[in-house]
Amino acid sequence: MPLVVGEAAPAFELPGAGGETITLTGLRGRKVILYFYPKDDTSGCTLEAQGFNALGEAFAAAETVVVGVSPDSVKSHDKFRAKYGLTFPLASDERKAMLEAYGVWVQKSMYGKTYMGVERTTILIDRDGRIAQVWPKVKVPGHAEAVLEAARALA
Repeated sequence: MPLVVGEAAPAFELPGAGGETITLTGLRGRKVILYFYPKDDTSGCTLEAQGFNALGEAFAAAETVVVGVSPDSVKSHDKFRAKYGLTFPLASDERKAMLEAYGVWVQKSMYGKTYMGVERTTILIDRDGRIAQVWPKVKVPGHAEAVLEAARALA
C-alpha cells in the first residue's frame, strides 16, 4: 500500500550503526528524511550516502535528521559508515518489517529474473510524524539537493 502525503508515517524501532536504537517517536519534533537503499557499499548506494553526508550541515541547519535504511546488518552498516566517514545514522531492517510497512520491499527484475529487493525511495516526514513528501524510484544524481530544498521549504 503506497504511503499517502498527510498520513501518519508508520512507526518503527530499528537497531542502528554504533549500537543505537532508532525510532520514529524518538525523532518526533524534528523533520526526518528516511532514505531507503538496497545495499551498503555498492556504487549507487555509496554515491547516495555521500550525497546526503556532504549536505549534513545544511540538513542540520534545516532542523532535519537524515536516516538511511536498508536490510543490511548493523555490522555491515558500521563498516559502511567507517569506510566513507558517514555522520548520519543507518538503521538495519534485516526482518524487513519497516521496509514492508513503507512499501519499499518490492518485487524487482533483472536479466529476466525476479527477486525481492528495496526500491530506492526517500520519505520526508514532518515534525508531527506525518508524511510530507515521497520520492519513489530515486535516481541518485542531484537527489540529496532536491530533498534538502524540500526539507528547507517544510515549516
